[in-house]
Amino acid sequence: MPAKKLSDAEVQAQLKKMRGWSLANGKLHREFQCKDFAAAFGNMTRVALVAEAMNHHPEWFNVWNKVVIDLNTHSVKGISDLDFELAGKIDGIFGT
Repeated sequence: MPAKKLSDAEVQAQLKKMRGWSLANGKLHREFQCKDFAAAFGNMTRVALVAEAMNHHPEWFNVWNKVVIDLNTHSVKGISDLDFELAGKIDGIFGT
């Protein structure tokens, strides 16, 4: 199913349901702290498998126990329903 670009109002409504996520530079943004590098990398690996299955990949950055994730959908040039779907799955993986 193709991604559906969300309006600004739809993005704001969805953000209210997503604890810890914010908008930064036109992307959904969240930072996670893990107990150590192995936990951070393990969670990133689990996210990678989910993202690959969705064919929807995050932009991310990792240093030791910190993982920074940004989500947007290049094909719609903005934030889509897929970004929020993946954000929810990421929250589940990181246990938030």
